[in-house]
Amino acid sequence: MSREKEDSEKKNNNKLVFLNHVDTFHGRHISKYLTNSVIGATLEENEEEEEEAQEAEEEAAFKRSKGPVYDIVGTYREAEAEKPKWIKDAIKSYTKNQLLELALECDYIIYDICEDPSQIDEATWLLSAIHAELENIERKKVFILISPLMTWAKSKALDPEDPEVFFTEEDFRKRKPHPNFKDHCSAEKLIIKLGKSDKKKLSTWCVATGLTYGLEENIFHSMFKAAWHNGAEIQCFGEGTNVLPTIHVEDLAQVLQNVIERKPKQRYLVAVDDSKPTLYEIARAVSKQLSTGKVRKLNKEDALLTRDIAQADFDMLLLDLRIEGVQVKEGMRIKWRAETGIVENMPALVKEFKAERKLNPLRLCILGAPAVGKTTVAQQLAKHFRIHHLKIKDVIDDGIDALEKSVSLLKSPDEDEAKEDEDEEAMAQAQEDSDLLNVIKENREQSSNNRIDDEHVHELLRRKLKSKPCQNQGFILDGYPKRVEQAKELFAKSGDGDEEEEEEKDGLSYEKALMPEYLIVLDASDEFLKERVMNLSESVVGVHNSQDNFMRRLRVFREDNLDDATVVNYFDEMEVHPHRFDVSVDKSFNHHDIADKMASLIGKPRNYGPTKDELEESRRREKEEQTRRDDEERLERERKDVEEAADRIRRQNEWADRLRTVKQEEHEMMEAQSTPMRNYLMQHVMPTLTQALIECCKARPEDPIDYLAEYLFRHNPQVD
Repeated sequence: MSREKEDSEKKNNNKLVFLNHVDTFHGRHISKYLTNSVIGATLEENEEEEEEAQEAEEEAAFKRSKGPVYDIVGTYREAEAEKPKWIKDAIKSYTKNQLLELALECDYIIYDICEDPSQIDEATWLLSAIHAELENIERKKVFILISPLMTWAKSKALDPEDPEVFFTEEDFRKRKPHPNFKDHCSAEKLIIKLGKSDKKKLSTWCVATGLTYGLEENIFHSMFKAAWHNGAEIQCFGEGTNVLPTIHVEDLAQVLQNVIERKPKQRYLVAVDDSKPTLYEIARAVSKQLSTGKVRKLNKEDALLTRDIAQADFDMLLLDLRIEGVQVKEGMRIKWRAETGIVENMPALVKEFKAERKLNPLRLCILGAPAVGKTTVAQQLAKHFRIHHLKIKDVIDDGIDALEKSVSLLKSPDEDEAKEDEDEEAMAQAQEDSDLLNVIKENREQSSNNRIDDEHVHELLRRKLKSKPCQNQGFILDGYPKRVEQAKELFAKSGDGDEEEEEEKDGLSYEKALMPEYLIVLDASDEFLKERVMNLSESVVGVHNSQDNFMRRLRVFREDNLDDATVVNYFDEMEVHPHRFDVSVDKSFNHHDIADKMASLIGKPRNYGPTKDELEESRRREKEEQTRRDDEERLERERKDVEEAADRIRRQNEWADRLRTVKQEEHEMMEAQSTPMRNYLMQHVMPTLTQALIECCKARPEDPIDYLAEYLFRHNPQVD
């Protein structure tokens, strides 16, 4: 049989699953899991488990090669949502008829009402519509409702005197919902009821799920985010003694696959893991893994003012419910992702969280000769990528301050903290820090230049590199290590770390969590560096860059980098290949070009982008700024129009004044030019001409012109 024919048959045997809101936390991960699952996998007898080290993508490809899988169609919650690559099809805006038509094409319909209460009415309407069409349906339909365990929130304890008596699925008729989740409970009842009318054509199940966690996180995301941002204390609402039923989102997906394939007799199922953690225990586990390990209890009134959490999530985090999923535990075949719960699996969950959110730390190291500009470039990269800038002097000073602060616990332990379990760990750490502090002080006193030995420097630096801030966001090492021996000792495997975080190259073992990913090397000639130092202002030079001190440091640097046993070559052997830049040819201000090229090479920052509120605030500021610019431009145009009008009137007035002046000057010139002629006419012409006209009027001859001519000729004074 040809490969094309096999693929075609597998595709024809695929089952079509409808899932609402494929762009939400539940929708994304349930759909992704089902598309990578072979149909009937939960029915197989126990086989040899695949190796745990196999990568997820290889495992998914392997599963697909074994047989038919589930194809997912559904709806989107957000209009601008992008289609997940594993989804066959999904619709954004739709009518009820279009929704019904799409659902009737599917073998299985899964409706999640946990994340969006508006889906309750849609789910109940859709099932009612399918129920009304049963006579016209040829293939059997399976409808599964995913509902939150908040429908049990107000249930009375089975035995108030014995809290160890847990609820199970068998007690679902005794459940009492939270006031804000009564509609969810009504939907559960309707789903179960409609599934009893014609089981040959319609089967229904309700899966009540605990609070889901894992991957990029959902309801617990605010805790993870605050801890990743190095919050000193993680908030816990109320006393935190309430027990939260929980389950990993991929384990929930496995429960759904089991329901589809194994069709349990129990129509109401509870999906929870084996843990019974309190809210405080979860908050402390998150804080311990990502931050300081401290938790601050926040009263419920103040907690409601928190902007990072919705009312529904707040209600869920205050749920206090002891319940077990007996059917899930005993009647289903599940390869648990986190059977022992969120607290026990916190290290793995943090790795998932960082990987899904693309928050893995960025580790950089910048090396070069003295005064080459390492700190200048490091500061720009640290600011751009929001990572921690580590200068060896600051690391030593901060490390000693931290040791002294830790040791102070031995002198005055907090009575309240002494009651807590973590105080024993703090006291043990304080004793260890006290021993190290004494050794460092003794070493410094014995030193002629107030320095400490490399082994103590490396201890303080390793602590800094392993600190939660550096392991969360990342770091850039500024000018250290300087010698290959320092590099080997600094990055050497400690023996107390995670084996997965340790690697070996060419017989040299090192801790992956400490080893830089990128090495930046700044090059420059001695002449260039000498000239640069000579041109520094006195306020910058100080003792560090004085002529004698600089020449000594430069000489030591060149001596340490003469042969092949250099720090750069060490990194190269560890496959951290250097990116070299010649500072002498970079003419940009503060080496911006070098920083920009390195930033472009590394890629996008590995941290949180702006939140929705921050994006809205940014858009609001941009809109206000645009409005301000438009107003300024309008006012500027109006001002220019007024100025141009005034200038136009001024020019018109000037032109009119100039025209009047010209006319006056012309008049005066004409007057001046006409006076001699007028005098001449008045003296020699006008008297005789006037008399001639008078006589002509008196005589009224037939030819007055001839008369005048004769008169003037006869009476011409010149003739006389």
